[in-house]
Amino acid sequence: MDPLEFAETLKLSINYAIEAHQFNPQKPNNALRFWDMQTPYAIHPIWCAITLLTETKLPDEIRIPGYQALLWHDILEDTTISLPDDASDTVKQLVQDMTFQNFDDEIEHLWEKSDTVKLLKLYDKTSILLDAVWMDKAKWNKHVEHARKLLDFVMNKYGELNIVNIARVICIPK
Repeated sequence: MDPLEFAETLKLSINYAIEAHQFNPQKPNNALRFWDMQTPYAIHPIWCAITLLTETKLPDEIRIPGYQALLWHDILEDTTISLPDDASDTVKQLVQDMTFQNFDDEIEHLWEKSDTVKLLKLYDKTSILLDAVWMDKAKWNKHVEHARKLLDFVMNKYGELNIVNIARVICIPK
């Protein structure tokens, strides 16, 4: 993909995530991060996507559809709109496979999903833990335990990625 085309696609993809979460949430609280109930929710998928794009050790075949899937991974469960009509089949499938009924459903069924979905979920879980000061100890530890399993999987499958190093620092039980 040509750099200008890539930049334009990135801009449109980010804008779609912002539009979905800020102006089309299923519930008003879905538009905000829980820790302060002021920060736009869209910082979460944007952080996930941009962090994936900084991975120099991953091929574009993972990075390109992966960043869009991360930008849009919460749209189906948290907003009233669908994915963009022009989203690729690969991105649509990744988003569908990243969507669960709840956290317990994710813990139970994530390991049936593709390696790429597990990789993308590490970005998701790490980002959640970055501002999870609102979680009590039990909830934090449950999220950390899940993220550490993802961390181990990603490390063994993909090696020393940036997300592996970030998650190692964040995923500490209380």
